[in-house]
Amino acid sequence: MEFTSILFLNGEDRPPTETLKEPDFLADLNLDQVFDAVAQGREQYNLKPFFYSPLTDVDSILYRHEVFQDIESPNILSCIQSFAQAMRVMRTNLAQVKGLYYQRQKQRWLLDAVSVYCDAVASLAQGLGGGRVSSRGLAAFSGYVRHYCASEQFRELRDEASMLMESLSKVAYCVLIKDSTVMVRKYEGENDYSVEVERTFTRFKEAAAKDYRIQFQEWIEMDHVEANILEFVAKLYPDVFQGLEDFYSRWTDYVDETIATFDREVQFYLAFLDFIAPLRRRGLAFCYPKITMSDNPIYGRDTFDVALANHLEGRAVVCNTWQMTDRERIFVVSGPNQGGKTTFARSFGQMHYLGTIGCLVPGEAARLLLFDHLFTHFERQENVASLTGKLEDDLLRMRAILERASGTSIILINEMLASTTLRDGILLGRRIMEKLRQLGSVCIWVTFIEELATDSEVVASLLSTVEKDAPTVRTYKIERHPPVGIAHALSLAERYGLTYEALKERIRS
Repeated sequence: MEFTSILFLNGEDRPPTETLKEPDFLADLNLDQVFDAVAQGREQYNLKPFFYSPLTDVDSILYRHEVFQDIESPNILSCIQSFAQAMRVMRTNLAQVKGLYYQRQKQRWLLDAVSVYCDAVASLAQGLGGGRVSSRGLAAFSGYVRHYCASEQFRELRDEASMLMESLSKVAYCVLIKDSTVMVRKYEGENDYSVEVERTFTRFKEAAAKDYRIQFQEWIEMDHVEANILEFVAKLYPDVFQGLEDFYSRWTDYVDETIATFDREVQFYLAFLDFIAPLRRRGLAFCYPKITMSDNPIYGRDTFDVALANHLEGRAVVCNTWQMTDRERIFVVSGPNQGGKTTFARSFGQMHYLGTIGCLVPGEAARLLLFDHLFTHFERQENVASLTGKLEDDLLRMRAILERASGTSIILINEMLASTTLRDGILLGRRIMEKLRQLGSVCIWVTFIEELATDSEVVASLLSTVEKDAPTVRTYKIERHPPVGIAHALSLAERYGLTYEALKERIRS
């Protein structure tokens, strides 16, 4: 049966995931924190490269959406989780095989690993069969795993392991110790006198007695005495242990490569669903976005910053709704500091990036752009080692972005030109804005320069709002609204400690 990947629609589209590096903009969007949390506890799968690989066509994204929707079914989720847990046990057993010294112990650990593997694969085939899955990915894998279970190689592996386990379960022996002599012989049906002795003396038991029995350390590795005893047992049952030895020599490399690849790749889905589950329980919505190549409108309803929501834990999360309509390509977001503007820009970028890797996105509903590049221009601390000032560095970074951007790029600008005068900021900002219009890129520009929110048909003004009766109280809601004309004044007042609250505190002290 033809199956290549549960993550990639076409096997040849799979990138060299082992060498991928984290995109530079993830830190600006705080998605590095999200992916750290998603991958936590699953380090053995090396999942992060999968989150660093945006998809390039809509059908590949839909392929992952379909798999997510299948896995969200409780029965399918339970089936795959059980398989994944069994595979972890198998890998633990295989790790023991490599670390052990005595050969016969290695042989038994391998047999245990094979038994776990065979049961896990057979249960997975049964759990995914019978038309229980509808996604292209899981349906193709279900066909593959059923075909694999029916193959001569798998049936031989499973039958041989099963017969060996049964034979070993019938091995019974006695160890006779006298002075420094140890003798091993077959068990001949002797009575267990410990049970008889305990029953005889039960009548004399008045209270809980101190337990004088020696507690043996449960080391996995055998010592030399145990190893010699096992050698004696092997001589008592030569056929069974010869079969175990032959099994070890023939089946050291038994794991099917496609099954192993599925085991790793399916963790992409399990890990992300585990991450968003607590957020959903708090009432926050996640949806499967519609993906468009270029056409407006793009929108998000009740969206939020997923990294911030995860950090806030039990505290309330403010959601925002936005839409770019008709020919709009640029949102200019102004308003007071600490009002949620940067968080809004981050959430916009987070949604689009999560959308292009085929994940659910935060919000009730969304229609998003399939971008070719995502660029961020967030404020950086001035580098004293460089020979450029902050303004020059800002402009050089912006020029590099504009040279690479296209009409299907997303550009997020946060508080650029804050180091210059308002007059120069307006002049430079308008020249950058004109270049953005020419490119046709989608842009979120967080700024105190309200003059950039012009009447151009491609630019829309958004405002971080405050309480009507308390202008100093932020609502963290971002709404369509013309600039109020005081954002720059508030920015300067806060920078120099001249806000009402700061002055009042200074007078009080």
